[in-house]
Amino acid sequence: MPKPFKPSVKLNESHVTDESIYMNRRSLLKSMGFVGASTLLARSAGAAGWFWEDEEEKAAFKGKALEFIQPPKFQIAETRTPEDKVTSYNNFYEFGTSKDAPAKNATEFQTDPWTLKVDGMVKNPLELDHDALTKRFPLEERIYRLRCVEAWSMVVPWIGFELGALLKQADPLMSAKYVAFETLYDPEQMPGQRSRFTGGGIDYPYIEGLRLDEAMHPLTLMSVGLYGKTLPPQNGAPIRLVVPWKYGFKSIKSIVRIRLTDKKPPTTWNRLAANEYGFYANVNPNVSHPRWSQASERRITTGGLLARNRIDTQMFNGYSEVAPLYKDMDLSRYY
Repeated sequence: MPKPFKPSVKLNESHVTDESIYMNRRSLLKSMGFVGASTLLARSAGAAGWFWEDEEEKAAFKGKALEFIQPPKFQIAETRTPEDKVTSYNNFYEFGTSKDAPAKNATEFQTDPWTLKVDGMVKNPLELDHDALTKRFPLEERIYRLRCVEAWSMVVPWIGFELGALLKQADPLMSAKYVAFETLYDPEQMPGQRSRFTGGGIDYPYIEGLRLDEAMHPLTLMSVGLYGKTLPPQNGAPIRLVVPWKYGFKSIKSIVRIRLTDKKPPTTWNRLAANEYGFYANVNPNVSHPRWSQASERRITTGGLLARNRIDTQMFNGYSEVAPLYKDMDLSRYY
């Protein structure tokens, strides 16, 4: 078990250097020879919340309009991150490690046909085709805060359905304790899977996991769209996970398999650096990443070059209703 982290201290703006935070985020991969210095430099500007206003190379995406309801309890009164920021500032290493690489490299990504399998320890294995992803369940718009482990955040209007509704149809066995998720493996379409340098040194396919009770929580969403339309490829089309109280790397993209199991799945970032990226990955301002504080975050809103919008990070990203899931757990140890 990794050595517990010491609680982070409250930092103010003068104590935080955002460029170094992001470069430290990548130093692990750089030391392994997977990320070049030029990539680190480009990404450090992005992590600081800087955006060039004349980004002429943004890929245009016209998604299909979706029908959905807007439950009032999920329409939070926080400023949404502009759509162009949400769709151009992404971590999706299958398409490259720089923030703008997914939008540039995923323009030809084909998501139809698509098959999502739900199997493992279930009584009723399922297969959903492309149409079923948006038609099998009623869709809701939920405005969630998204907190990245890199200490930046967004507010995103996701469209989707509860993962619990899907798992109930699969009917998990009593022995099932965990849910494992798997991203598409298609090196022909995903350049990061063809090259360990382009893909950050990750062993693909990307794998994530939740405890079954976390997966069944009403907040846990299977997203098929944002801003009223189907998901762009760089945001995880055609279907992705959104777990708003956890760091963003838990919200796996472009899912092809959901497997119920009685064993904790070996997840991608946890395998690569277990002392830095825990299995639970709950947003926690009191537990630092080994190389930077998690006490505050840079909220990405409007603005361009040098935009600075630092706010305090909330426990569980503000979703206190999930706290009973972790009763009597030492969250500095089970991070």
